[in-house]
Parts: sequence; structure tokens; C-alpha cells
Amino acid sequence: MSAHVIAVDVGTSAVRAALVHADGHIASASHLPRASSLGGETFKAESLHKEVLAALAGLADHPAPSALAIAAHIGTVPVSADVEPVDLGGGWADSRGNQQLTTIDQSTAQQILRAAGRPALTGGALAYLLGLDPVHVARVGTVLSPKDYLVARLTGRLATDTVNAAYTLASDVRRRSWNVTALKQLGLEPSLFPPQVEPVSVVGELTAGAATATGLPTGLPVVAGGPDGSVGIGLLLGTDQELIADVAGTTDVVGRLLPRDAEAPEGAVLNPSVLPGRFVAGGATGLTGGAVARWRSLVGSVEDVRLAEIPPGANGLTVIPTMTGSRFPHWRPGSRGAVLGQRPEHEAAHLLRAAQEAATFTVREGLDLLDPSGRLRVALAGGSARSAHVAQLRADALARPLLVSSEPDVTLLGAAALAFSGSGEATDPDALRSCLLGRMREIEPDAARSAHYAELYAHWRRTRDTIDGAQD
Repeated sequence: MSAHVIAVDVGTSAVRAALVHADGHIASASHLPRASSLGGETFKAESLHKEVLAALAGLADHPAPSALAIAAHIGTVPVSADVEPVDLGGGWADSRGNQQLTTIDQSTAQQILRAAGRPALTGGALAYLLGLDPVHVARVGTVLSPKDYLVARLTGRLATDTVNAAYTLASDVRRRSWNVTALKQLGLEPSLFPPQVEPVSVVGELTAGAATATGLPTGLPVVAGGPDGSVGIGLLLGTDQELIADVAGTTDVVGRLLPRDAEAPEGAVLNPSVLPGRFVAGGATGLTGGAVARWRSLVGSVEDVRLAEIPPGANGLTVIPTMTGSRFPHWRPGSRGAVLGQRPEHEAAHLLRAAQEAATFTVREGLDLLDPSGRLRVALAGGSARSAHVAQLRADALARPLLVSSEPDVTLLGAAALAFSGSGEATDPDALRSCLLGRMREIEPDAARSAHYAELYAHWRRTRDTIDGAQD
């Protein structure tokens, strides 16, 4: 066994790869930007494959690892029998086939939602197949997630983890198997979907061709891996049921490990956990960090110290961040963003601060659904955790204590945890969390600001609902 594993994190904006030591130290890392859209609609799968190979090649001249695991954004990659893409890959905002999905008869739709643990028909591989362009019908042999496609190219083996399978709408998540009854009712062959395995399972080994392209050893075990947000949540939570995880990136992905035999609250997604046999309730929001980044690209960067000076409420400026539709917990695909209350004295700092508050309010709706008591702490990681003022804003506006990870790359380290577990080198989830993340910083909400934010939050929700109603 080696004390190192290789972890890969595929986001909508970049590919990151790292050689990670069992004590959490990153021995070597590489980072390649991706050419994909903000909303994550479509991408070229072959280009992604080349980017991942290049990122892995940057890690070759180091100690031999014991396993490799990939975390990646959700989506759909249709491939032929020889695992060649036959169409553009779709990301988390891929809308192909959504119209056809809405034409399913109500009885079948309800059966699909119940089995899939979903509150709404949100798209995915099932939608893609229903709306499949006739040009591609004869060529599609299998539909994979972006991560599954990469694993298949590295190992020659077709498989999907149980969490990515849940996002297809074609899985019976409680049974961790495909919903054969629904697929046959829709005229789809179950063989279009690959076998399901647990995220920590070893799928295959690095082929000679992949080894040559990356400089990594032939035969390196490759673990199934999982969706980026779910992998990050798995590391943040470990086995703790009294904590809610928030992986804050382009979207925020929040989740709570359910007690055994418990059901997800209405409006939440029920996902298999990265822990075998366990489940997580939660979901991914629409654009949050992505909306802030979009505004920052338009108005320019502003120093954190200036943003922290802007008072709660951004002097009357309100942002609705749902440029590509809302997801958890309201599932309104038609929602669109807005900026309201502009006055001449508002500057770039006010707009960015209002966008940060809007992102936090979006997250709060999901947290309050998962824990109506408001007592559970939130483990925060990801891009927003890098900023001290944003972390304090979140504690204040969420009215909850935060545990902030000092490691911003929680998704990458979550993939490392799966690799360590899959290799058999370290299998205790809580021990892995301790080693890879270390001690998390505690932030308490300020009572006065939390009271003010409670009023602002109520106003923001009324404004958002009014805009959504007008768009309907």
C-alpha cells in the first residue's frame, strides 16, 4: 500500500488533480481551466477527457499512489458501444428532453419521482433519452455521467455510482438499482444505463493506454467516485447526523445525513450517501456563488474589506440570483434573476454585497427545510469559505453557528477520502475527515445582525415570490 492517493475534481470552470497524503497533505497538484458555460448546460466530453489526462500527467513524477478517484459535476454523456461520445455532454443545467419529460402521464411521473427520491422532474439522463435527436438514436449505447465517462476512458469499464445514478431520474434510490418498471413503460431499455456500484467501490484499473497518457502506473485501482457536491458533503459530515453540510461553489449543495429509516422532508432530494447503505437529504440550489461571480465579472472586483463595510441590506439593493432557474427547495426552472432598488449612490460593492446576501438567503431556505428547529450547525466549505467576511455574513444571515473548513478544496479531498477508503488503506469516515480537513473554525452569529437579517430575509422571499409569479 502507498500513503498517497490521486484525487480529481471536475468543476464547471476547472479540472483539479492532486496527489494526497494520508495525513491530508497535498504533495502535488495541477489545475486546468475549462471552456464551459456558466450555467453548466453543455460541454465537449472529448475535450474534458483530454483536460483530465493533462491534469493527471502533472502528477506523474511523484510517489506511486494506491488508488484514484474522481468527483465531478452531474450531467449526461451519451456514448457509443466503444465509449465514444455521440453528442454534446450535458451539465447540471442541461435542459435537453425536459419538454418531453413533462408529457409523461401523471401516474408514471409520480412513480418515477417516488422511486428516484425527487420532488420534481428536473431532467437528467432520462429526460435526455426521451428527447433524443433521431440522428443519435442508433448510436447511443449507454448514458453516463461526466465522471462515469472519465472512469470508463481510464479503465475501459462501464459503471456508475449510486449517487450519480439517482440524478438520472431512472434509479430506484432506496434499492440502489435501476427502475426497470418505469423504463419499460417509457419504452427505454434498462441496458442503456450502466451497472450501479457504491462510490467507494473499485471499478477497474488504469489501462496501459491511460497509463501512457498520464505517466501513472498501469493497473492503478480506480474507485467509482461520485458527484462533486455529494462527495464534499460526505467528507464534511462523516457519520455525524447533527450537522448540515454546505459545499459552496457555483451552486451551493447542502445535505444532512439521515437517521436510518428516516425519509427526506418534502421538497428535498433523497440521495444515497457515499457511505454504503446510508442516505442524505438535501439538494443543490440554483446559481449562488456563480451569480456572485457573474456580477463580479461585469462590475469588477471589490476588496473584501470594502464589501464588509456595506451594511446588511446593501442600502436597499436587492438581488435575485436565479439566472438559470431555482432548484432545491422550490424547484422553479423558470425563475430568473433581478436587481431591484437601484439608486444613484449604489456602487459595485453594494451590488456584490447584495448578491452575496441573496446567495445566503437561497441557502437558508434549504437549511430551514432540513432543520426547522434552527439548532443544527452548518459545516461550510468551498469558495465562499475562503472569505472571512462572507463566512460571518452567512452565520449572521443563516442565524446558525458555522464550522468553516480551512481547506477550500473539500470536493478534491472528498475524492481522496473515497480513494483511501476504496483502496482499503483508511476506511473510517470520521478519521478520514479529521486527517484530511483538520480542525474547523467556529463562527457564531451576531444576535443583532441576525435579527436584522431575519427581516431582510422575509422581504427577500416576498420579492422573489412576486417576481416568480410575474414570470409565470
